[in-house]
Amino acid sequence: MRAPMTLKGAQRLREELDHLKSVKRPEVIAAIAEARGHGDLKENAEYHAAREQQGFIEGRIKQLEGELSHADLIDVAKLNAGSKVVFGATVTLADVETDEEVRYQIVGDLEADIKQGLIAISSPVARALIGKEEGDAIVIDAPGGKREYEIAGVHYVG
Repeated sequence: MRAPMTLKGAQRLREELDHLKSVKRPEVIAAIAEARGHGDLKENAEYHAAREQQGFIEGRIKQLEGELSHADLIDVAKLNAGSKVVFGATVTLADVETDEEVRYQIVGDLEADIKQGLIAISSPVARALIGKEEGDAIVIDAPGGKREYEIAGVHYVG
């Protein structure tokens, strides 16, 4: 199954992939070569740390390449779902008790970043929102207990 991903998210992941390949990979190869020059590899902490870092970088490169090659790219700006919440929607929620508003965009799992207000399609909040419309109420199980929100706005912006 192809995983959905926004065009903006795919672009951000391609930039990360390019940075890993053009900057991080050469840096770690240079660090390994330098550490190798320090002698005995068995007790060479710099060498082992650099090799471990290389493993993380190569793993992330493979993950990004795989996810990007199998992604179903969606141009959010071209979605026309009106006030209905679907993948890619930016949703403004108003807390029923406090009137405090939060804003989230529903994105693919790999591009999710809560600090930027990007929530994964597989998250409990996104699952509670999908299919609802502006004006609907939802209940979310939060760490502090159940919270009720009203969907104050639904927008589709690329």
